[in-house]
Amino acid sequence: MKTERIYVFKRFERFWHWCQAALIIVMGVTGFEVHGTYTLLGYEQALTVHMNAAWILIWLWVFAIFWHFTTGEWRQYIPTTDKLFAMMGYYLTGIFNNAPHPFHPTRSRKHNPLQRLAYLSVKLLINPAIWVSGLLLMYYAKWGDWGIASMLSLPVVAFIHIMAAFAMVLFFVVHVYVITTGVTPLAQLKAMITGYEDVEAEETEPAGAD
Repeated sequence: MKTERIYVFKRFERFWHWCQAALIIVMGVTGFEVHGTYTLLGYEQALTVHMNAAWILIWLWVFAIFWHFTTGEWRQYIPTTDKLFAMMGYYLTGIFNNAPHPFHPTRSRKHNPLQRLAYLSVKLLINPAIWVSGLLLMYYAKWGDWGIASMLSLPVVAFIHIMAAFAMVLFFVVHVYVITTGVTPLAQLKAMITGYEDVEAEETEPAGAD
């Protein structure tokens, strides 16, 4: 079938995506060192880098949330059952049998239904858990001043932060794998670099600009 090259991912989306990926990698590497998994930078330097990266990521997330709501791009994450089971079947068996991909992105539907669920879970569950637990750990010395010391347990907050970190690492690994399941192994990676993606002509919409 004839394909057409359309503009799917805007400049800010690509900037936000790659900055977030870099910061998550930095925080993962330094976070597990702070946890005592290995020694690379040294505890003090790893902690400093981890905290600075955390603040940058928090502000990036805040700005990204503002951008999504002001541009209407938040609609990209609304769950849908359209082609949901087709995508599940594709990832379970179809991909290994060279079956045609059941979903083709457009500017108004950039993510398949499984991606929508995964991204929404990250935004509503994993990110808030990392935010809240991380900030509580960062300001542990202030718990008494804030009157919350008797309501919180340091081991529990630390456990939540670590579990959220593992969930983020798992999402990151799965995300990297899913990137390779496009029309070609590098097609989706190229789309997130250039903004353009090749899709079946009958699925296209008029391309727009930023």
